[in-house]
Amino acid sequence: MSTLETWPQVIINTYGTPPVELVSGKGATVTDDQGNVYIDLLAGIAVNALGHAHPAIIEAVTNQIGQLGHVSNLFASRPVVEVAEELIKRFSLDDATLAAQTRVFFCNSGAEANEAAFKIARLTGRSRILAAVHGFHGRTMGSLALTGQPDKREAFLPMPSGVEFYPYGDTDYLRKMVETNPTDVAAIFLEPIQGETGVVPAPEGFLKAVRELCDEYGILMITDEVQTGVGRTGDFFAHQHDGVVPDVVTMAKGLGGGLPIGACLASGRAAELMTPGKHGTTFGGNPVACAAAKAVLSVVDDAFCAEVARKGELFKELLAKVDGVVDVRGRGLMLGVVLERDVAKQAVLDGFKHGVILNAPADNIIRLTPPLVITDEEIADAVKAIAETIA
Repeated sequence: MSTLETWPQVIINTYGTPPVELVSGKGATVTDDQGNVYIDLLAGIAVNALGHAHPAIIEAVTNQIGQLGHVSNLFASRPVVEVAEELIKRFSLDDATLAAQTRVFFCNSGAEANEAAFKIARLTGRSRILAAVHGFHGRTMGSLALTGQPDKREAFLPMPSGVEFYPYGDTDYLRKMVETNPTDVAAIFLEPIQGETGVVPAPEGFLKAVRELCDEYGILMITDEVQTGVGRTGDFFAHQHDGVVPDVVTMAKGLGGGLPIGACLASGRAAELMTPGKHGTTFGGNPVACAAAKAVLSVVDDAFCAEVARKGELFKELLAKVDGVVDVRGRGLMLGVVLERDVAKQAVLDGFKHGVILNAPADNIIRLTPPLVITDEEIADAVKAIAETIA
């Protein structure tokens, strides 16, 4: 039996049977078991930041697995420290005081990173956590409690308590929520750009308003950069576009370039709340995953991020000319293509015929999160294929 025939007989049905079997990839393209080649505009859901089979990742992982594969967090290994140092440097923007006050917790995924942030918020001693309507933070019970999408939560009620939801981008509503009992609000969670809702950027000035509100009442500002981080939006962290510094940042996806790694960065008092026995992970900070992350960080520098921003503008410019497209939102290479008709999910299936891998988080929205190494020529070819698909 083929892989796709065997799949539903051995795999729990959380995603359904995939439409194709992928067997190899190079850069921004992948090949299926029938030899068909596709431009990958999903990148494992914003994971393969450097595309497929990037030589820096191959070399780093090969060298590391030949030396040391796993030690747990009962022992130290050099790759973990090096990645933490680099993440703190990127987060602090070379502010020595902020860097000295920042610490990193490594885990295996974005959901786990958000679990750690949730627990940091709980350790403040305050009971209320405010999260955004339509936000998405993961599918574990804790991260699901933070997710403002009732359809994903309903089957698993009751959720961990204490989470309340505010309309994303509504500063006045959020302030009223806080001021009902400001001394009991532990944290405000948000994504700088909501990904799973259909690539919805925060309104201009919203992140600054949240930062000011948090400062006013001693609340932790926690940004979920699981999808937006590691250069995806043209800045290393999307919150840097707004000139704010959160107290806690969660990240994963692109950090490992395809290997599972998540991170929770905490600064100031938030960095001091976790103490031995409060949290842990067996695989978090695995030397091999950290070696991959170090390779990714060595490539994704400021010049690389500037190129991501430029490619995003090129993508937007070309997509805006496509019949049936009414808007293109997002930044860098995290784009939401808003369609005139509710055909996005059909377009995903039809896209295979035109040589592109697409994603539809909503009926009228195509989400594009290609490898950050996608070329201008591949962008042009992808837009042509998208136009044919929509037509």
